[in-house]
Amino acid sequence: MRQPTAEDIVRRATAAFNSGKPEEAMSLCEQGLAREPGDPMLHHLLAAVLFSQGAIEPARAHIAASLSKRPDNAAAHLLAARIARAEKDFDGALSHLDRVIAIAPQREVFVEKARTLDQAGIKPQAREAWRAIYKIVPDNLEAAARLGRLAWEDGDHATAITLLERAAAGAAPASVWFDLGLARQDLRDHGGAATAYRKAIELKSDHAEATLNLGVVLQEMGDLDGAMGAYAQAYKLRPQSFGTIAMALTSAPHGRLWLDEAALRRSLGG
Repeated sequence: MRQPTAEDIVRRATAAFNSGKPEEAMSLCEQGLAREPGDPMLHHLLAAVLFSQGAIEPARAHIAASLSKRPDNAAAHLLAARIARAEKDFDGALSHLDRVIAIAPQREVFVEKARTLDQAGIKPQAREAWRAIYKIVPDNLEAAARLGRLAWEDGDHATAITLLERAAAGAAPASVWFDLGLARQDLRDHGGAATAYRKAIELKSDHAEATLNLGVVLQEMGDLDGAMGAYAQAYKLRPQSFGTIAMALTSAPHGRLWLDEAALRRSLGG
């Protein structure tokens, strides 16, 4: 009976993984590597499966083994970059991404590089990378969202709102709506901020910051009952926010005085 080739095993392992059977995929790869220890395809696939399961260190070892055999494989470098970024090895990730760009420049790779620069906190380069993507692909909502956040951090709230509203027009995550809420709140559009924070909470029910900020803007609008409801939920999600809540309640124009800390905690459900 013919022994299965590495290609056969890769096909079977890929089918297993795509069917929701990562353990079977890993087992097949390991069996193949027991017979052909240096096969780059098997190392690559096993690295991908391990990475999908959160096994970062072994995934990195296997993708390195794959690249040692096929140093110009763009897909392997891209996976290696994602693994390195997960370990916060941003220099390593950027090195792999630059290699991919040299081998096979594609839009996806430039987005990965922008994400990596962003996560590394290299803001000037990240900003330029996102701007380049947004200029070429103006419908890239991730670029709009990131540029909006960076504009807000720079204090350019009007530009931030324009970009974040564009990003929110798609299937935006809670983070985009939260950032939009921040920008609107800073321009004292409390009603618009409340709408954005509610959307963030709808998408992420445990979003403590959005819940706390919703309380602040509702208080600014004079809706003290709504504000107290939001504060109670924020306190439940994050008890350490009590000091911020107490400060907001006593310092805003529409607030309440609490002479007894225990009474305030009880009113918040604590």
